[in-house]
Amino acid sequence: MSPPGSSASTLEGTLIALEYPRTDVLECVAEAYTRLAAAHGAKNVLVVKRHPAGLEELERTLASASRDAGLVPAPNVESLPEHASKVIEAFDPTIDRLEYEERIELISLVIAGAKRDIPPYLERAREHESFARDVGQLLLEVTRQRHTHSTAGNGDDMHPCLEFLYAMNDRFHAELDARGFIERADVIPRAVDVLEDNADGVRDRITAGVDAVLTVQFEEFRELDRRYLAALTGDTELVCVGQRHASVERTRVEPGSLETIADSLEHRHPARSAPSGVRHRPIINWLATGSVDDAHSDCHRSVQAADTSSGKSGTGVQPHAFRIRTETAREQTRLVATEIGSLRDRHDWSFDEFVVGVSRAERVPWARRRLREAGVPTATIGTPSLATDPAVSELYAVIRAQQTLEHEATEIGAETPTDAIDWDEAVLRRLEARVDSFSPELLVECRDHAVHTTLDRWIERTALKGRIADGESWVDAREQFDSVERIREIARFVERTDLVSPDWDGLQRMVARTIEYDAPHVHTIDSSTAEGGVTVCPVDELAYATANAVFVLDCNDTVYPGSQFLTSLFPTAWVRSMDAFPAVTDPTIGELEETFETVTDPESVSDRFETYHVERGRRRLALASRAATDRLYFCSYERETDGLRRTHDESRYVRELKASSSIRIADVESTTQDGRVYGPQRTLESLLGEPWGELERVRRRASMGEPVDLAETESHFQEMALLLEDDGLDPTLREAIRTQFEFAAGEVRR
Repeated sequence: MSPPGSSASTLEGTLIALEYPRTDVLECVAEAYTRLAAAHGAKNVLVVKRHPAGLEELERTLASASRDAGLVPAPNVESLPEHASKVIEAFDPTIDRLEYEERIELISLVIAGAKRDIPPYLERAREHESFARDVGQLLLEVTRQRHTHSTAGNGDDMHPCLEFLYAMNDRFHAELDARGFIERADVIPRAVDVLEDNADGVRDRITAGVDAVLTVQFEEFRELDRRYLAALTGDTELVCVGQRHASVERTRVEPGSLETIADSLEHRHPARSAPSGVRHRPIINWLATGSVDDAHSDCHRSVQAADTSSGKSGTGVQPHAFRIRTETAREQTRLVATEIGSLRDRHDWSFDEFVVGVSRAERVPWARRRLREAGVPTATIGTPSLATDPAVSELYAVIRAQQTLEHEATEIGAETPTDAIDWDEAVLRRLEARVDSFSPELLVECRDHAVHTTLDRWIERTALKGRIADGESWVDAREQFDSVERIREIARFVERTDLVSPDWDGLQRMVARTIEYDAPHVHTIDSSTAEGGVTVCPVDELAYATANAVFVLDCNDTVYPGSQFLTSLFPTAWVRSMDAFPAVTDPTIGELEETFETVTDPESVSDRFETYHVERGRRRLALASRAATDRLYFCSYERETDGLRRTHDESRYVRELKASSSIRIADVESTTQDGRVYGPQRTLESLLGEPWGELERVRRRASMGEPVDLAETESHFQEMALLLEDDGLDPTLREAIRTQFEFAAGEVRR
C-alpha cells in the first residue's frame, strides 16, 4: 500500500474483458467470484459494483454459484457509493450527509446571496421551469469530477456562465464544510483523499480482512473511481470485470474504451458465450460494434428448429426481433401490455420475466402507470414527482393551514376561535376531501411548538398511513410512504439547521421549493421487488440484467440517439465551445475511434461532437438489446397524444435494422395472431365495443352490396348473452354492456 500523503496509486490487477454485450454477464462474474472465494474464503472477498441498480440480483447469483461450488453462500456485495460512504463515516462519524431536498434549499440560498452579478443569460434562464434542475444536475457533475473554479480555468478562458456557477459551487461547499455536511456527489472524491492519505488509519481498518476485491461494471468506473480502487486494494488481489462497447455513463464525461481505462491491468478475454437460443445476437453485435456476427446464421437456424419442434410457429423463418409502431404514446404501452399477455399465454412466463425499458428515470412513473391501466402489474418502486403525490398534497395543505393559523393567532390572539380565522378555502377543501369528519379544530388539536411534532400528530390522528394502505395498491402505497418520510425529514431538517427559519414559513418555503424542483433522476428506483411484476426501468440499468422479453419504449429519433446530448441549460453551440463543461465536448478523431468501434470511417466524420454523443445513444440500445434472452421489441409512436402535435420519426437505428437484408424484424400488429384479447382493461374495452363493432361490420358489408350472414352475429351475441347471465359478473359492467346494445340499436335513454 502507498504511504500516507502519497499521490494516486497505480491500479494493479486483472481485467476480465467481456468481448461485447452478452447475456451471460452475471455467470462470468460468478465464475470469477467462486475462484476468489475458493482461494481466500467468501468473507475475505469484497465485491464492488459501480452502480446500486441490480445489486440484489448480483448477490443472489453469487450466492447460488457459491452453493453449487460447495462454498459458503455469503457474498459481501456493495455498490461503490455505499462503500465510499462507509469510508467517510469511519473517518468522521459526526459528518452529516446532505439529502437532496436539503441541497436544493442550501444551493438556492447560496445563489440568492451571491455577491457577484449573475450573468444576463442565467438571469433570463431562471424564468424557465427546468432551470433549477438543470443547474443542480450540472453542479452535481462538477462535484463528482472534483472540478473547482480554480482548477477548471481562469476568468479569461472560462465562459462567464460557467465561471459564475463554478464559483457558486465552491461557495456552496464552503457552506457545507462550515456546517459539517457532505453532499452525496462529494462522497467518492472525499473518500479518495481519506484512502490515499490513510487518514487516521482508516484505510488499514477498512481493508483489514479483505484479501481480494472483485469489481463489477468496471467499464463505468471513472478516473476518481479507479483512484479509489487503487487506494483501496494496494497489495490486495484485484479482479475487474467489464464489458467492451458498453460504457454509457462514463463516456459521457470521459472518452476511451475499456482497455484504455485499464491499461495498467493484465487483460484476460474469455471465450464468447454460446450463441444458441439468442436469435437477436446479430442486432446486439451491429448496435455495439457495427458488424453482424458471422456465427449468427447457425444461431438463427438452431432457434428456428427449436421453435418448429416445440410448435411455436409453423411459418418458416423466425424474426430476430419485433417492432411495435403505433400512432400515440398511450397506444404504444397498450400494445405492449397486449403482447405481454399473449406471451404469457403462449409460453407460460411469469410477469417477473418481462422488462420494459424507458429512456430516462423521469419516464418510469409514466410508463408504469400506463401499463397498470392496461392491466399489467409492475414491480418497480420509483420516486414520482412530489407534485403528483396525494399524500404530499395533503401534508402541504396541513403546512399551509398551520402557517395561516400561526399568522392569525399572532395578529388577533392565541384564543381566536377557528371560525374567525381567514382560512384558505382551497386548503380546507383539500383536507375535507382527504379526511373524513375534518374540521379546522383538528388542526388546532395537532398543533405543537415543533413543526415536525405537529406533522407527526396529524399523521397519527388522521391515520394517514392506514388510509394510504387501505386505498392504494401496494406499489403506490410504498411510494407514498416514502414521500411522507421525505416531508417529515424536511421538517426535522428545518428545526435543526440555521439555514431556514424553524417555523411554518420556513417549512412551507422549503417544501414548495422541493416540490417544484424535485428530479426523479437523483432518487433510487427499486426495479425488482419481492411482490413481483413487470420491471420498468431506464435502459442504462439493463447493462447487467436479463429477462425473457425486453420492450424498449420510445424508440424515436428524438431519444435514440436524441438531439439534446448533454444539457438543456445552455445552447448546444455554447456547450461545444465550453472547455470547462463537465462532459466530453471536443473529442478528437482518435478518441472517437478508441471509444466507439462503430466509427468505421473517421475521415467521413464532419461533426466530432455530434458523432460522439450519437454513438452513445446507439450503445444504449445495444445494452437494452443484450438484456433480452428470448424476445426483443423496439417500440415507438408517431405522436404523443391524439391531438395535432409534432410527429416523431422512428429511431434511425431501428430503421436501418429494418432495412437490413441480413436481419429480419417483424411488425407486431394491434391485434394478436390468435385474435385473443389480453388484460382486464382491454377485455372490458373489447366487450363494450362489441355491439358497435358488429353493427359497423353489418353496415359496411351492406353498403358494398355484399351478403351479410347474420348467423355469425347471432352466435356471437348469444355467447355474450350467456356471459351477461353469469351471477359472478359485475352488475355495473352488465348494465354498461346492455346500454351499449341499446345505443347501437338506436335507442336513447337516460
